Amino acid sequence: MDLATVWFLIIAVLWLGYLFLEGFDFGVGMLLRVLGRDEASRRVLINTIGPVWDGNEVWLIVAAGATFAAFPGWYAGLFSAAYLPLLLVLLALIGRGVAFEYRGKADSPRWRSTWDTVITAGSAVAALGVGLVLSWNVLGLPLDAAGNRVGSPFSALRWDTLLGALGVAGFALVHGATFVALKTDGPIRLRARRLALTIAPLALAPLGLLLVVVQLREGSPWTWLPLVVALVAGVCAWLRLAVGREGQAFASLGVTVAAAVTTLFGALYPNVLPSTLDPAWSLSIADTASSPYTLGVMTWVAAFGTPAVLIYQGWTYWVFRKRITTTHIPKAHTP
Repeated sequence: MDLATVWFLIIAVLWLGYLFLEGFDFGVGMLLRVLGRDEASRRVLINTIGPVWDGNEVWLIVAAGATFAAFPGWYAGLFSAAYLPLLLVLLALIGRGVAFEYRGKADSPRWRSTWDTVITAGSAVAALGVGLVLSWNVLGLPLDAAGNRVGSPFSALRWDTLLGALGVAGFALVHGATFVALKTDGPIRLRARRLALTIAPLALAPLGLLLVVVQLREGSPWTWLPLVVALVAGVCAWLRLAVGREGQAFASLGVTVAAAVTTLFGALYPNVLPSTLDPAWSLSIADTASSPYTLGVMTWVAAFGTPAVLIYQGWTYWVFRKRITTTHIPKAHTP
């Protein structure tokens, strides 16, 4: 297997890590006002992701950086064609991060309510935007022979690409509610599990439908397997939630997103960015890859850096593995 294909697989894994980790992160943010009935319970929700939310975002940064270095043509084609949705995602992530830090800087209900709104809106916009850009990447953009987008910034906004936006956002809602049920105890845990059970069939449907559409249009015979695995794992997550097995449900959702990413990138291969105007104008791995020397240097760097990052993040999750309740929340105070 040549290095260009290896880095295509690495970028797929980076997207998998981002969707899995930031998925529950976005879900908790979107459900902040739904599951948090008072200030103490909202602080519990924020504390479930407090030690990890910024580390989860690193996966997106690394995925974008790896695309830039390994496939500059892919990076240029996607990021220039989707610059407006990506800008909205960036602004949502910035506002969300600022809100996490600022909501406790003043002991005022109005102040906290404002930043809670920013967290909820930022999480929703970021999840929808990431899903939209990912579906554009897989289902294609109106690219001409030079790799430039034809039409407006939202010319690729179609019903099938909207499935990607709704699919990621819906998965994040279920993933976030399941994570809250796994990380908390008491009334918050019960509300989160009940909510996940209620919304899972409807919220996960767009993702399942997106996978079917991609498979029927671009899929290979072997990508039927991960598609079926994704659907079965989603049902298993719902069944495990029904009997109070939040950990198993969370793991099943991890299998769902892993199988979904495998289906999407498996259908995309050997292209990296299809053209909806003419298949001959699609950008492929071979057309957009960097030189073998560049890919070789990147491979050595990744071989040493990746294990260190995984060990550090794994250690962080292990340290903060225990459940949180409102009894762990100290009284509010201002600097």
